[in-house]
Amino acid sequence: MSTAPLLERRQLLAALGALAAAPALARTRRWPAVQALLDRYVAERKIAGASAALSVSGQPVAYVNAGAPALDSSAAANEHTLWRIYSMTKPVTGVAAAVLIEDGKLRLDQPVADFFPAYANAQVAIDPAKSLDARPARNPMTVRHLLTHTGGLTYTIAGKGPVQQAYRAKGLFGFYGQPPEPGDGPLPASLAEFAERLATVPLVAEPGTTYNYSVGLDLLGAVIERASGMPFDAFLRARLFGPLDMRSTAFRALDMNRFATNYLITPQGLLAIDRPGATTYAAYPAIPFGGAGLVSSSRDYARFGMMLLGDGALGRERVMRPETARLVRSNLLPAGVTALTDRSGYGAGGRVVTPETQNANDSVGSYGWGGAAGTSFWIDPRRRAMVTLMTQFMPAETYPIRRELRDAILADAA
Repeated sequence: MSTAPLLERRQLLAALGALAAAPALARTRRWPAVQALLDRYVAERKIAGASAALSVSGQPVAYVNAGAPALDSSAAANEHTLWRIYSMTKPVTGVAAAVLIEDGKLRLDQPVADFFPAYANAQVAIDPAKSLDARPARNPMTVRHLLTHTGGLTYTIAGKGPVQQAYRAKGLFGFYGQPPEPGDGPLPASLAEFAERLATVPLVAEPGTTYNYSVGLDLLGAVIERASGMPFDAFLRARLFGPLDMRSTAFRALDMNRFATNYLITPQGLLAIDRPGATTYAAYPAIPFGGAGLVSSSRDYARFGMMLLGDGALGRERVMRPETARLVRSNLLPAGVTALTDRSGYGAGGRVVTPETQNANDSVGSYGWGGAAGTSFWIDPRRRAMVTLMTQFMPAETYPIRRELRDAILADAA
């Protein structure tokens, strides 16, 4: 759920822009500095392994791999290694919603209450930091709000206030593996039950007025189920994973022999906190969390990114119209609302660069997001560039690997 510092992302975009201007490098697709960076992180035991997928100027994707799926593994990490991508699930869910908008089964400003009537009676906490005392919401919560974290929802990891505690008591975590606390309730048995329980908790803000990172994309998964008439995970397989040949992407690890270990960074070094032999990702979960639940590979996610970079098409396969892909990458925030510390835009599950936040390093329409275990993804349509980084460590902000990746890309472009 955590993301790369915005400065690091700007620097990464600058590096990709420089690389796009280096046709000889793009032809050879050699990345020695990137390779050296990932190798150094492995040698210093900061990570067990990593896989980066890179494309510039419309060139084929190149992979740079280092290390192993686990510290105690003899296998080599590669583009087929499976990683927990956590919040990099959000752009996938955003694209799924956009496909339904294209189909005419969903509208961007459609009320969530059309699918779950309880949201017609949503309540807003008067002072969410102090109590659950609430008043009726003035604005309906919409699909746009779920896509952009402006629905007034929150996360259990966002604080210890009464609303977050109510989420915990009702089992509204939005992802698996959060350390339990006394008073935590059981997880809902389905996405629909998740949506219904969530409707009983006051909002932390009036819908459409404030950006709050949240379970909005998880609720959107439930909306997608109702709008499509299909289970959420089945819809993703039918409309995205199948057509894009994302054969290793699912809400569980499809091959434990390729599944990486997740590590917590401690003063004593890397501590394994989720291993292939003992993991919740061994079986399909009751709830396919649209905000943080997917497992993927750098090969698969690069195909997803290249589809968005290709305005909805990957090779001969088209999963959405060009205007739908551009909708995904556009600023969908309600009027007057900004996101993140740089007051940037936000599209369908990911940050976007707007004319107001553009600078020398950012191209308007660039889009991407990151995950809690160090994964990262970005596309720059103007520069025809895409980067995906897969690795597995928490907290994601501990190491400056994304900034150092930028430096390595610049060195390779020199």
